[in-house]
Amino acid sequence: MLNSDIYRDRQLVIQATFICVATVLILRAGYMQLLDSSFRVKAEAITIDKAVTYPSRGLVFDRKGDLMVYNQTVYDLMVAYNQIDPKMDTAKFCRLLGIDTSYFRTTLEKDFKHNKRYSRNVPFLFMPRISAESYAKFQESLYQFPGFYVQIRNIRDYETSAGAAVLGYISEVTQQQIDKFGGIYETGDYIGSGGLELSYESVLRGKKGIQYILKDNLGRSVGRYRDGKIDSVAVSGRDIISSLDLDVQDYAEQLMANKRGSVIAIEPKTGEIICMVSAPTYDIKTMTINPKRGNYFASLLADSTKPLFNRATLAQYPPGSIFKPLVALIGMQEGVWGAENGVSCGGAYYYGHHRWGCHRHGGVGNVPSAIQYSCNTYFFTCFRNIIDKFGFSNSGQGLDVFNGYLYKFGLGNKLGIDLPSERKGNVPTTAFYDRVYPKKRGGWRSPTIISLGIGQGEMELTSIQMANLAAMLANRGYYYTPHVLKAYADGTPIDAKYRVKHQSGIAPEHYASVIAGLQGAVLNGTARGAQIVGITVAGKTGTSQNTNGDDHSVFYAFAPVEDPKIAIAVFVENGGWGADYAVPIASLVMEKYLKGSTNRKAVEERLAGAVRANTKRNTRIRLQSLQPTQPPQN
Repeated sequence: MLNSDIYRDRQLVIQATFICVATVLILRAGYMQLLDSSFRVKAEAITIDKAVTYPSRGLVFDRKGDLMVYNQTVYDLMVAYNQIDPKMDTAKFCRLLGIDTSYFRTTLEKDFKHNKRYSRNVPFLFMPRISAESYAKFQESLYQFPGFYVQIRNIRDYETSAGAAVLGYISEVTQQQIDKFGGIYETGDYIGSGGLELSYESVLRGKKGIQYILKDNLGRSVGRYRDGKIDSVAVSGRDIISSLDLDVQDYAEQLMANKRGSVIAIEPKTGEIICMVSAPTYDIKTMTINPKRGNYFASLLADSTKPLFNRATLAQYPPGSIFKPLVALIGMQEGVWGAENGVSCGGAYYYGHHRWGCHRHGGVGNVPSAIQYSCNTYFFTCFRNIIDKFGFSNSGQGLDVFNGYLYKFGLGNKLGIDLPSERKGNVPTTAFYDRVYPKKRGGWRSPTIISLGIGQGEMELTSIQMANLAAMLANRGYYYTPHVLKAYADGTPIDAKYRVKHQSGIAPEHYASVIAGLQGAVLNGTARGAQIVGITVAGKTGTSQNTNGDDHSVFYAFAPVEDPKIAIAVFVENGGWGADYAVPIASLVMEKYLKGSTNRKAVEERLAGAVRANTKRNTRIRLQSLQPTQPPQN
């Protein structure tokens, strides 16, 4: 009886144990299926493949609707390492693609352990840009090579060779960019690099689509997951209409051949950039995605002339005499100078034992004649009246007032153009001069900084700021932030900041005498080479001092004077006098835009073939000392 009781107790214990274990297993299974999704996700990862559909990148047109940037279809061969059949016919695979077995093995051998760009479970690029012919042949046998599939993408191509500094290009994303944008990009994706491609990347790239595909244990597709109900369709990027005039852009680049510098033309009434040239430049067609691009890009980086450096927005120069009209405007606005004020000039301006030279010219009895003949003495005198408005010993207050106007003219700060890189130039401040000339050593006065009155000394502008000054003069006192986006093709409004009018703070009536002087400079002064038959032109030459080689040739202008359609600035490094190169280049570009053609072959040929003999050049110039020096003759 005792043994029977013991056996029955053991049986109960065993049954209870089985019941408990079964209960735990049932509960665990229920938890995994109903509450914990991690196991379901792992299972689906084995049987469901996510295929990305890449959108078409937005097209880029010029202001007249001519296509500039478009897409070419390419076929990239992708591979998922863990799905490769070890028994696949490698010889046939290589023969179809025109590769050898060495390429096959090397391409598959990734550092999966240490390089997080690669995973045995995640597809990666095996062979980029298969030709359409190779793709057609390979596609027929693709089912024989599990783990491999073709990804269709779009790469950029160009209808033009011009506009490299503005258009930009695309390149493969880096791991840093992948991490930065949190899932938008994956290894092998392309992203805008420089120019419009970078500035409007979020608009141009579109949105990827995703298809979920069921696969069997051999990695073969067997159908759409959930009948495609959770798939998403790729959304193409938005097409944009740039403000560039392709014909004018190409023409300006031809005129700047063999030179260093920039040409920027703006439509004054809108701030739209008509052309932007940085010279030397490069053929944008060479930046299409192709096997030779890496070598070409390396050669551009190594080029001592810096073709990848956008001189239009990044180089900073003393503006020279194109700065003089601003001095006159500020003097008249502050009431320390009159439009009819005259100055006697005997070829120089004197103060104490110092002499600042000026070239011989006719009488300068008012602002128009002073601008026409570019009289240094006149603008030294006007500038000192502004700085000394609050007393000779209180130059700092006068400089603060002067600089306040310069900031309103868009100087000393970035203009905010819609391109990735821009510098702000330099407007020297009272604090700067107080550090250089401390009061314990005598301080500084208006004669100390007198070179600022003719755009020399520490004053520095970018070429885009110079062009914007021309636009402000054309508009008689206001500007819109320069921009390259004219419109979205679908009608979406552009950023409202490009519709904000920035005022100069100068009363409109003061512009009449300045513009009269600018017209006089073109008709009978230093800029006669800017004349265009049948079109009134106003402009100002400049010669930017440079102790490291020849001086720089500078000119800005606008036309027609009565209803300005174009404002332009040209800067030619080591180009000598403003009239030598900058003036005829600006004149031809304006004529090309306003008339559609030019008829000055001799001038075009001289400019296009011109090469300066002096090669000592510097893209960022601050060469004039703070002490009084001999200003340029222009």
